[in-house]
Amino acid sequence: MDKIIINLNELLLCLSNAQDLVSPLLRNHHEQVGYLAFRLAEQLKLSNKQQKNIFIAAQIHDIGSFSTDERLELIETEPIGVNNHAFIGARIVEDFRPLRQLSNFIRYHHLPWNDGKGSMYMGNDVPLESHIIHLADRVCTKIDIHKNIISQIPFILSEIDKGRGTLFVPKVVDALIALSKTEYIWLDLISQSPVKKLPKGIYEVLALDIDDIVDISSMFSKIIDFRSRYTSRHSAGVAKTAQRLAELVGFSKYECKMMLVAGYLHDLGKLAIRNDVLEKPSKLDEDEFNEIRSHTYYTYQLLDSIPQFDTIKTWASYHHEKISGNGYPFHIKDNNLSLGARVMAVADVFTAITEDRPYRKGMSVEQAKEVLHSMVDSGALDKRVVDILCDNFDAINSLRKNEQKKAQKLYESFLSE
Repeated sequence: MDKIIINLNELLLCLSNAQDLVSPLLRNHHEQVGYLAFRLAEQLKLSNKQQKNIFIAAQIHDIGSFSTDERLELIETEPIGVNNHAFIGARIVEDFRPLRQLSNFIRYHHLPWNDGKGSMYMGNDVPLESHIIHLADRVCTKIDIHKNIISQIPFILSEIDKGRGTLFVPKVVDALIALSKTEYIWLDLISQSPVKKLPKGIYEVLALDIDDIVDISSMFSKIIDFRSRYTSRHSAGVAKTAQRLAELVGFSKYECKMMLVAGYLHDLGKLAIRNDVLEKPSKLDEDEFNEIRSHTYYTYQLLDSIPQFDTIKTWASYHHEKISGNGYPFHIKDNNLSLGARVMAVADVFTAITEDRPYRKGMSVEQAKEVLHSMVDSGALDKRVVDILCDNFDAINSLRKNEQKKAQKLYESFLSE
């Protein structure tokens, strides 16, 4: 299988929905901004290609805001330094070839118009699409989900009009006012899935090869891991370990790359977990532990929206299931737990216990082997996979370390820039 025919919108919705899980205040935020940005581009009579591109970029406009607190802050206000997350988001998108041309839309989406000076930034042209996303974003943050949306229109328009010329491009404000004469636009915005109200023709269907899928899953993993210094390189270690174990178990070359993708995505559901829980260095209380346990369920649900990822979904989201059936959240056991899921479980445990964290050193070779074998004895991990890992421990551990060093350098460069 050389190509996977995939709906790009399904991939991006998976990502934006994951980011919006962190708070009810963020529910559908990326979908809302994507919907309204498209409608504004349509009202401004931009080309069909421009309309599609702005829709795609708007759905992931805040991918550079890693922490829950930052996401919530962006909903309520535009803090000083807000461009930091926009520039980080643009760098992430640049790593995925099919979206590279949209990076500037994201990079400048918080830049004020400033009476025309916002058409340039440090000698670079700022696309109109960035300013459209900026206005759409600000409109959506002003919607009060507890009040009738039609009754809110005059207030929202008044607030946006105050920024005419200073924050927002005047003709984009005019486009919003013209759109607002049709109430269905606002009713679509607060519907369960606003983007499903848009014309089907805007959805990009791509033929992606497995290396493209690896690239986008690597992009996802940065968003997952860079939320916390505690997890800033975990997925990189799990992914490479799982890929190598899959090779040693006898998976095909294509399946090994699928395993790499599953490793990058295995903690996707952690985007729904609060940062104070992820970063707590001391023991979690019962509620916090249960919140952490929910992440595999969210990984499954998010990847379930991409039919072509069915196998990847199970390998990624079953990594806390146990052969004994005492894992979570589905309690799958025995032969119902695929070899791929067993490989991922071993890779996750191995990486977690051997990697250094800010609050503790990784285990020694002897300690790690003892833990892995004890988990085999308790029915948690597959004996064959653990034996293969232990027989190749030094080589796999070296691979993990090298991959995590690369991820750490990338994380530090993101923060410093």
